[in-house]
Amino acid sequence: MAQLVKLADYVSRYENDLTRYPTQFIRLKRYQWKRIKNQWEHGVDLHAETATAFSENVQVPSKWYTGLFRKWRKKTDVEWTHESAISEEEVEDQEDDMGFQASIASQPTTIEQLKKAYRDQLFQFQLKWASSTLYDRSRVDPKYFTDPLLKQLTLRLPDSFLLFYYPIVKVNKAPVELDIILLAPTTCYCITVLEDERMAAYIGSGERFWSKRFGEEEVKVLNPTIALSRMEKVVSSFFRAAKVEMPIRKLIVSRNGYIDYPGTPFEVTTVDRKTYEQWLSKLCSNPSPMKHTQFKAAQSILDHAQTTAMSRLFDAEEVVEEQ
Repeated sequence: MAQLVKLADYVSRYENDLTRYPTQFIRLKRYQWKRIKNQWEHGVDLHAETATAFSENVQVPSKWYTGLFRKWRKKTDVEWTHESAISEEEVEDQEDDMGFQASIASQPTTIEQLKKAYRDQLFQFQLKWASSTLYDRSRVDPKYFTDPLLKQLTLRLPDSFLLFYYPIVKVNKAPVELDIILLAPTTCYCITVLEDERMAAYIGSGERFWSKRFGEEEVKVLNPTIALSRMEKVVSSFFRAAKVEMPIRKLIVSRNGYIDYPGTPFEVTTVDRKTYEQWLSKLCSNPSPMKHTQFKAAQSILDHAQTTAMSRLFDAEEVVEEQ
C-alpha cells in the first residue's frame, strides 16, 4: 500500500518525521492484519468488536487531555516516543489518532471479503494520517474519500512508494498546485491525469490545446504536457537544492480514456485505458525497499510544501468549556 505523504495542502504526519512514520505505518498495518485475521479465523464477531471499539474511542476530550496538549506544546522538539513522560498506552487511551485499531463493520464470510474490508479501512486511515497530527488537523474535502484514482494508487502500489497527491508547494513564496508525484525507491514519477468522460479520446499535438472527442462532440483541452513540464521543473529545482540525484519520468495517464499522441516526446510516456493495468501491475511488482535517496527526495518536496491546518487544542478547549 503506497503511503500518502502529502494530500493537497493538508497537514501530514510525515511532515513531522519522514524517517519514522513510513516504517511505523508498515508495522501497524501488518500487526493489525494479523490480529483481525486471527479473530476472524477463531469466529470472533467482528461487528460486535467494531461497536465496542467505537464506543471506547469516541470520547469527549477531558481536561487531562487538554492539559497534556498544553504541556507538550511547550517542548521545542516534540516527538511521540516511548521515552515521553506519558506512555504510549496512556495516550492511546485518551486519543487513538496516533495508532490504528482495525475494526470491521460487518462479518465477512470469506478471506477475500475480509481483506477488502481491511484495505478499505486502511485507506481511511491513510487519509487520517495525511490530514492530521497530534496537535493539528486540516478539513478534508469529502471528494477524497471516494476518489477512485487516489484509492487505487494507495491500495495497489507497494508500501515502499511515497505518494504526493496534488500537493501545493511554494516557489519563490508563491503557492503552486502540482499534480501527482509518485516517489518509487529509485525513480520519481510526475503524473498528469486526463480523466473526464469515460471512453473519451484525446488527440495530442505540440500545440497549446489538444482535441478531446466524446461521441459526437469535440472540444479543446489544455495540452497536459504544459502542466507536466512545469511540475518537472519545480521538482527538479527542489532536488538540485537538496543535492538529490534521482531520475524523473513524466507521464500522462488516462484510466478511462484513450490517448493518441503521435509526436510523443521521448521524455513523456502516455498511459491510457489500453495500457493502464499493465503499467500499474509493473509498478506493483517492484520489490525494492525504501531508499535513503527516496527519503531525501520526499523531504525536499515537503520542505517547500504549503500547509493549512487548525489547532486541535482549540477543539479540545471548546468542548471542555461547553461541559
